[in-house]
Amino acid sequence: MKVGEAMTAPPVCVAPSATLAEVTRLMADSAVGSVLVVEGGALHGIVTDRDLAVRGLGGGLDAGARVDAVMSGRVVAVEAVEDLGAAYRTFRRTGVRRLPVLDAGRVVGMLTIDDLFLDLFRRFADLLGPVAWSVLQEPPGPPPEAGAPG
Repeated sequence: MKVGEAMTAPPVCVAPSATLAEVTRLMADSAVGSVLVVEGGALHGIVTDRDLAVRGLGGGLDAGARVDAVMSGRVVAVEAVEDLGAAYRTFRRTGVRRLPVLDAGRVVGMLTIDDLFLDLFRRFADLLGPVAWSVLQEPPGPPPEAGAPG
């Protein structure tokens, strides 16, 4: 499976000039914990709910401050055409919980740890489906002994 098949699209994005109040409202309305900071399709950074709390309002900035004042500018990203295994390795290597997804340098989605959990659940279902079906086809309890009345 490719990253582009597991990602969430479109990603929630703001311009670097967006205010902390705008970003906070957008996160709440979109039910997300992070927003990508994008300008002209190019990724400039990422801002998380923790960034807003710790570096934003907790750091003494007011709600009218720009998001680029609290965003993380060094962002680890993954390409949409990469195999999902590469994303697993990137998550493990970097310790991040969210990966912006790029296609030829343009932001096209977001891949999260939750997306990988969904992938794992699908894989387990694919493996366990035939086993579960065979279990459901057999009567409960121990198999009858040979020659015993059934």
